[in-house]
Amino acid sequence: MSEQPLNPTPAPAPEEAAEATATGSTAADVTAPTGSTAADVTPEEAAALRAASFERARRLRQEPRFPGGPAADPAGSHHERRIRSFQPRRSRVTTGQQEALERLWPKWGLDIDGKRVLDLAELFDGLPVVLEIGFGMGEATAQMAAEDPGTGILAVDVHTPGQGNLLGLADKAGSTNVRVANGDAVILLREMLAPESLDGLRVYFPDPWPKARHHKRRLIQPEFLDLVAPVLKPGAIVHCATDWEPYAEQMLEVLTAHPRFANTAADGGYAPRPAFRPLTRFEGQGLDKGHVVHDLLFARI
Repeated sequence: MSEQPLNPTPAPAPEEAAEATATGSTAADVTAPTGSTAADVTPEEAAALRAASFERARRLRQEPRFPGGPAADPAGSHHERRIRSFQPRRSRVTTGQQEALERLWPKWGLDIDGKRVLDLAELFDGLPVVLEIGFGMGEATAQMAAEDPGTGILAVDVHTPGQGNLLGLADKAGSTNVRVANGDAVILLREMLAPESLDGLRVYFPDPWPKARHHKRRLIQPEFLDLVAPVLKPGAIVHCATDWEPYAEQMLEVLTAHPRFANTAADGGYAPRPAFRPLTRFEGQGLDKGHVVHDLLFARI
């Protein structure tokens, strides 16, 4: 996964032509009323038809792919467009993943719509809650949940097969301390979490966006930490891991410079991998290529 740096520019005028293109509808899709031709349609009627077409496209984007499942675009167009650090993938959903989504999403899933503040105590039956941004196919998340049933994990991703896979793995293990959130983690942090409501944040192997022109898409940036700090309890740990050396250096620099976080490593550098973090699939792939994995653990002060 890969999750969400900020570029909070003002929202452009809603329902623009660019949005129509992104959803597959264009001006050519706007038809004249029955019994009339394009020449008979006034500019006002054409504008109304275009607005109706855009609204239909917006509703379609927000409809779940499966009955009762995660929405395709939960926040819709009522939030600003900005540069994002994640790239939604449209991989095939297996029969097992679809079954898990249809059966378990109403119980353990939620869409990040930006319309409410979550009551984490109610959502997790009073457990302390750690936010995990970007869980891939969910194997490591499911293992951590099974090994630490006393901690709730709010796991955020936009990859539908991974969402279904994590739900299925948690259910198979009998874990009831996982909730899967679908959508943009920035909206979750900014609008749906109460101050000092989280006991930790985990960001494991986010997309490194290795090309220089894409570095602005990286998740761990000062603006992102500005959103994270208020929703963490004092002493809560931000735990990042990456096998991309330049990104590890950026993470260390950005976290060290932020006034609300302190490095838990005595030498001010990287930390040993904690026993509770399993070796992830991405980590294994990086190690196979000779990459060095770096863990960073910073406490919120």
